[in-house]
Formats: sequence, structure tokens, C-alpha cells
Amino acid sequence: MTDTILTRLSGTIAARKGGDPATSYVAGLFAKGQDQVLKKVAEEAAETLLASKDGDKLHVVRETADLWFHCLVLLAWHGLSADDVLAELSRREGVSGIDEKAARK
Repeated sequence: MTDTILTRLSGTIAARKGGDPATSYVAGLFAKGQDQVLKKVAEEAAETLLASKDGDKLHVVRETADLWFHCLVLLAWHGLSADDVLAELSRREGVSGIDEKAARK
């Protein structure tokens, strides 16, 4: 895929996941296990929803950035990256959401 911030960030996360938890937030999440990664995704999703309810656009952007970051960590947990998600979005581009969802059944 193209060299986007999501792709670069995925690479950074992948490089840090086996690092020293004392010096890397990502390594610390990985050291705590999948449940901690899942907890952070859920926490950031809830904070994004609350920011949206508040209507503060900057807060929405910042919380969404936190959510996306932690989703990238979750992808890395599974050996995936932003490129995998971007490829799926590309595959779906131009396809009706109704048709795409029906094709999954």
C-alpha cells in the first residue's frame, strides 16, 4: 500500500512490540497481554463516543486518534497492519454497503 501515516505507524508499532516495557508504551501493552490491549481499545472507543456527545470537534479528533492507535496495536497483536485494513477497504470501495454485508452471509 501507499506510505501513509497509518502504514508508518503500523511499522513503528510492530518494531516496538518486542521492546522493553520500561521504555515503550507499546511493548508495555504487549507485555500485559491481549486482554489489556482489548481493554484499551474499548476504553478509547468509549472516550470517542463521549467526546462526540460533547460536540467538541478537537476532542473528537484526539480521541479518535487514540482509538485508531490502539486499533493498530490490536492489529499488530494478530500480526496484521493498517495495510490489511486498507486493502479490505479498497476491496469494498464502490460496493454498496447493503450488498457487501449480504455477501458475508
